[in-house]
Amino acid sequence: NDIKRGLTYSTVSQLVLMFLSMGMGAFGAGIFHLYTHAFFKALLFLGSGAVIHALHGEQDIRNMGGLRRYLPITYWTFLIGSLAIAGIPGLAGFFSKDEILYETYHAGHWILWTMAAVTSLLTATYMFRLVFLTFYGERREDSHVAPSVSHVHDAPPAMALVLIVLAIGSAVAGYVGVPSVLGGQNRLGEWLEPSFQAPGGSVVAGGVAAAATAVAGGLQAETGVAGGLQASGIETETEAENAALELRLMAISSAIAIAGVALAAFIWLRRRDLAAAIATRFRGLYRLLLNKYYVDEVYDAAIVKPIRAGSEHVLWQGVDVGVIDGAVNGAALVVATGSGVLRRLQTGSVRAYGGSMFIGVIVILGFYLWR
Repeated sequence: NDIKRGLTYSTVSQLVLMFLSMGMGAFGAGIFHLYTHAFFKALLFLGSGAVIHALHGEQDIRNMGGLRRYLPITYWTFLIGSLAIAGIPGLAGFFSKDEILYETYHAGHWILWTMAAVTSLLTATYMFRLVFLTFYGERREDSHVAPSVSHVHDAPPAMALVLIVLAIGSAVAGYVGVPSVLGGQNRLGEWLEPSFQAPGGSVVAGGVAAAATAVAGGLQAETGVAGGLQASGIETETEAENAALELRLMAISSAIAIAGVALAAFIWLRRRDLAAAIATRFRGLYRLLLNKYYVDEVYDAAIVKPIRAGSEHVLWQGVDVGVIDGAVNGAALVVATGSGVLRRLQTGSVRAYGGSMFIGVIVILGFYLWR
């Protein structure tokens, strides 16, 4: 329900996709998504800051609503960023996310592709839940810190300019990596490709390519021109199949993004009571998700509290207070006690000093006479 925390968790979700592409060996696709993600996530965080600034510190989306009428610049730029991260076709997030999904499916990992597709669906859903609860509906002023409508103001010029620039980037940044099936080329991936080659890989690749060329030439000489045409036909057919597969997956990912937005609109615009009904019906699952699988609570009980208890009873009370403070205070007590005894002997009385000397002389003489 915190507008900034929701964006933070969405960053974790997008990192999942980036690491998925790393696992597929599609390093260029992962960095491509990192590049596009920088635009729309910076836009969304700055947009949430503009909303919080307008509401004088309010961050709970349950205390917002209806802000698109009062924050038009923030609303439109935030909407563009949300569409981009959802993967709506034509915006930056669509191209990078689609490439990750294609590389995953093309590598034969359809289970991981399914998980990534569900992740994309949830991304579109929770992002537009954020949009609808913040900017649509009626203004909810039930918070003790929520200002009245008359005091709500849009982003100041300096912030609005940055929002607009980031919104433009969220829209057009993905066009550096338009898929070849759409008539483009991934310039970013081509530029980064040398960085992903193992040391000496180009030499080995060149040797393998030369050997393959020699073998192919020998086979072609033996089988004739017909064999070469057949090999060329197989290669063309494979490229056509890959292109058709990429177009199908592109259509599926687009449908997933649109379905996520539509699902969010249905729940949080038309049937706001449905979310509450689902939460009530599946109360256990709802609480589990609301409390983030109780990871913080488990960590606090298993790590923080034992360390705090050990630090308090062993390190603080035992070592610090008992040993260190005891040694310091004990040394001071010994000095104070000895000083008190010596102070009593130094009375300043001449008769006492004379008596002490007389007793001392008798003790010394008695000692020698006794020996």
